[in-house]
Amino acid sequence: MFQLLLVIIYLAFISLGLPDSLLGSAWPTMYQEFSVPVSYAGGISMIIAAGTIVSSLQSDRLTKSFGTGKVTAASVLMTAAALFGFSISHSYAALCLWAVPYGLGAGSVDASLNNYVALHYASRHMSWLHCMWGIGASLGPYIMGYALSGGQGWNMGYRYIGILQVALTAVLVFSLPLWKKQATSDTGQAGGEGKARALTLGQILKIPGAKEVMVTFFCYCALEQTAGLWASSYLVLRRGLPAETAAGLASLFFIGITAGRAFSGFLTMKLNDTQMIRLGQGLILLGIVLLLLPFGSTGTLLGLVMIGLGCAPVYPSIIHSTPEHFGADKSQAMIGVQMASAYVGTCFMPPVFGFLANHIGVFLFPVYLLAILALMAAMHEKMLKRLLHS
Repeated sequence: MFQLLLVIIYLAFISLGLPDSLLGSAWPTMYQEFSVPVSYAGGISMIIAAGTIVSSLQSDRLTKSFGTGKVTAASVLMTAAALFGFSISHSYAALCLWAVPYGLGAGSVDASLNNYVALHYASRHMSWLHCMWGIGASLGPYIMGYALSGGQGWNMGYRYIGILQVALTAVLVFSLPLWKKQATSDTGQAGGEGKARALTLGQILKIPGAKEVMVTFFCYCALEQTAGLWASSYLVLRRGLPAETAAGLASLFFIGITAGRAFSGFLTMKLNDTQMIRLGQGLILLGIVLLLLPFGSTGTLLGLVMIGLGCAPVYPSIIHSTPEHFGADKSQAMIGVQMASAYVGTCFMPPVFGFLANHIGVFLFPVYLLAILALMAAMHEKMLKRLLHS
């Protein structure tokens, strides 16, 4: 039963990744259709991130009240509804409206599933599960590219992903007895997830290292989301590639994440979480350097792959180390605020780059990523020192 549940969680992680890269892939076509500036992609991204912040902060309370299985099923269903809403939208305002349920659905399922895996599975499974997210994120641009190149429009790209999310919701609903059995075996009584009291935000912030890890997550998701959202536009506006071609090539970033996480699962058998995070940061730096050097389109594409490879171990390794660093009893609360902090970065930093790209130039893309990386590395090291002396 435990292994069957793991397979279902794998599917859920693929589902989580599918919609994440759609907006960046479709935006070069969408903004022209809606007659809005290219920077307006940041507004939609900001609304989605705001929803995830709210639901992530509530994840500790929701999971303890309803259990991981029910929270996951309800959240995926909400995301599916939002994707269908995107597919029938005919104005920028409608996109903004449907971005609200998308964000609310994404935050709860992300925090709940990550904590569940951190508590119950080895580090290699966390890497491989996030590799499943990368598979979904890599497939998203190809599905969108297929819809665009086939003349079906970006609307059908969103609709295809929505159909897949509905199918996953059905699987999750039928799997609810498995989650209940696992919760019972963990606690010795049915409904055990609801017995512990949820921590308040004030209590969480007093935990040594909490503020530092929150900033680390802020920076990581700011870097990943900015790279994923603006890579396609960077290829079009800076390198002069057609929108359809750029949509496919931008997926190289997500392919880098996917391949990196598949390999990271094996590396975790030799390296600990901290070593994996430092390795990832070094690879991100190398990728940014490739973007900065005058190697043309080839260097840009290699840089995107390398940044993706570097991102691969960072997120799952920080998540997996949470119970060890902060205690299993506090892990759901900590992962909830980490996710919220991550989505604050997702909410504000890509739109900030959109503003800079609109008023200065998209050529600032690698410089912007470099600044975020520097802050992320500094705060992670500071967190480790705080934990060591606490």
